[in-house]
Amino acid sequence: MRVIVVGAGVLGTMHAWEAVRRGHEVVHLEREAEARGASVRNFGLVWVGGRAPGAEVRTALRARALWEAIGAQVPGVGFRSGGSLTVVRDEEERAVAEQALELPDAAERGLEWLEPDRVRAANPALRGKMLGALRCERDAAVESRVALPALRAELERSGRYTFLPGHEARSADRGRVRDDRGREHAGDAVVLATGAALSGLVRELAPDLPVRRVRLQMMQTGPLGDALTTSVADADSFRYYPAYAGPALEALREERPQPPVAAAERMQLLMVQRLDGGLTIGDTHEYEEPFAFDVREAPYDHLACTAEELLGRPLPRVERRWAGVYAQCTEPGRVVHRSRAAEDVWLVTGPGGRGMTCAPAIAEDTADELGW
Repeated sequence: MRVIVVGAGVLGTMHAWEAVRRGHEVVHLEREAEARGASVRNFGLVWVGGRAPGAEVRTALRARALWEAIGAQVPGVGFRSGGSLTVVRDEEERAVAEQALELPDAAERGLEWLEPDRVRAANPALRGKMLGALRCERDAAVESRVALPALRAELERSGRYTFLPGHEARSADRGRVRDDRGREHAGDAVVLATGAALSGLVRELAPDLPVRRVRLQMMQTGPLGDALTTSVADADSFRYYPAYAGPALEALREERPQPPVAAAERMQLLMVQRLDGGLTIGDTHEYEEPFAFDVREAPYDHLACTAEELLGRPLPRVERRWAGVYAQCTEPGRVVHRSRAAEDVWLVTGPGGRGMTCAPAIAEDTADELGW
């Protein structure tokens, strides 16, 4: 079988990976010289703890297992299984954490409450004031800026994978793709994994997608000088992940609204240490288009202040700031939008902020559904 994959972000790359793993030949098209979208503008988190009960957390848990296996095979993806700590600083936040510990699948998610001394034993870099932290043992991380080239290098070793950067798909039907260089690529199946690029060919094939675009802002510092042994979140993340919904969260929202800038930008703090020692810190959420073309400083000030409070020390110098856009499926209960766009052509898009986490399992589900 020959599979044509369009889009070299994490979702497209994982579809190529799954097809090659099952013994098929893959031709992989990417319109840029290298992926430049949300797949390389994220934390690299494999984030299980806050996922919605049901299909979403099952997909995340399966993807976590797949990422671990991939990391063992391809060390260049930078997989590490450090877990996460969501730091709690008042009783209202602690009530939400305790509510999460009552989830029927809390043990499967690896959720556990840690008192401050255990928090600092697990992650000595967290020196700020706290009541404790909600630990998620199943959370992990990869290096988003280098994972995709590492995966492609391993795919090329199979002898059944061809990567074609700088080739934009212009038409797709009957298992064939024609690119903007006039070349036709024939296969038995086509997967369109074009990320947040929902115009052009995608709009022609699927004009009424239940998918929206979301813009975010993030930043990265220089080396911290300490090991941040887990991923770190502040308790504002409780407000944005569906696992934490319930009476305790409603009470938190009523009794302690977010600061105005955090509320306006729909912010949470997530912080991950890169292999070079720097910290990736974010993020904001903007849902209404047209999106701003510039980045705003007030969210960065809030994120830096919050990070410094958790660390109990000043941040290293910020070396990079960026914005990104991802596609998010709006169908209730769906992890991703997957549909037949033309004969032997399938569109897979809209994992939202779950893309890096869930891509391996999403690709596995596509392969199973299409009978590869």
